[in-house]
Amino acid sequence: MRLVLVLLGLLVAPMAAQAEFAQVTERDRFVSLIEGRDLTRFGIRLEVTPDGRIRGRAFGRDVSGAWRWAQGYFCRDLYWGSMELGANCQAVRQRGDTLRFISDQGTGRYADLYLR
Repeated sequence: MRLVLVLLGLLVAPMAAQAEFAQVTERDRFVSLIEGRDLTRFGIRLEVTPDGRIRGRAFGRDVSGAWRWAQGYFCRDLYWGSMELGANCQAVRQRGDTLRFISDQGTGRYADLYLR
């Protein structure tokens, strides 16, 4: 029985480690992830450029805005169509080709977007 538990532990531990998101704290690391790729999710396709622009479409409306990196956070000002979504600094975490953006410096809601 003890051997079975050890073997299960060896199998589950690597899977749990793979499931974790790693914090992205440096601008250069973030740019290396997004450069030349789109951020997508059902109904959303965004281009976040290294020079600080955001553009794309979400649910049938144009998206535009700007971003900067400040104190380890992705800070953006965003428009969805004519609706101003305002400024927000977000924590960014990565797991494979998934970036998780967590609003309010990592204390709010999150959205997972996929690098394509």
